[in-house]
Amino acid sequence: MKLVFATHNQNKFQEVKNLVPTSVELVSLRDIGCYNEIPETGKTLEENAQIKADFVTSTYGLPSFSDDTGLLVNALNGAPGVYSARYAGADKNANANMDKLLEELHAIGDRSARFETVIALNLNSGCHFFKGVVHGSITKEKKGKKGFGYDPIFQPKGYDKTFAELPMEQKNGISHRAKAMKQLVDFLATLTNS
Repeated sequence: MKLVFATHNQNKFQEVKNLVPTSVELVSLRDIGCYNEIPETGKTLEENAQIKADFVTSTYGLPSFSDDTGLLVNALNGAPGVYSARYAGADKNANANMDKLLEELHAIGDRSARFETVIALNLNSGCHFFKGVVHGSITKEKKGKKGFGYDPIFQPKGYDKTFAELPMEQKNGISHRAKAMKQLVDFLATLTNS
């Protein structure tokens, strides 16, 4: 089965490719010749994920899935949330996003947060949603060189390291994206086994 993962983010693509069974030929937007920046105009993670998957399916006629991820900080009423990638501006600069968040939490004691990923899958004329959540907290400084996005300042609950300090295999065992992807992979398995 050929399936498009509607992303331009090669770090994210590699992370997800490691989670998909070899029976699925996973391709990126670049692989199908799509260089458009698909606008994320939704008000929720679900809406943004569906907008991107729908764009690929309607434009290229291919089964597709897309994810949208938000970092929700309790002390900031769930911000940055759906605006996580553009928190410090439209250029999606990860370091600027982290710096802004650390500044806003500078004098706040409650640093609890969660990552949420929602995947929208367009397959066989239907749209299916999968959601993964991981709880943790925001550190006071960036730690680690692995990962991407907010990984250097997010410490998952029960761990003494940030996502950016954990090996990819370990992160993929506990992350929000991995949890949502497991649901997606299990769903695909039911189709191929039926």
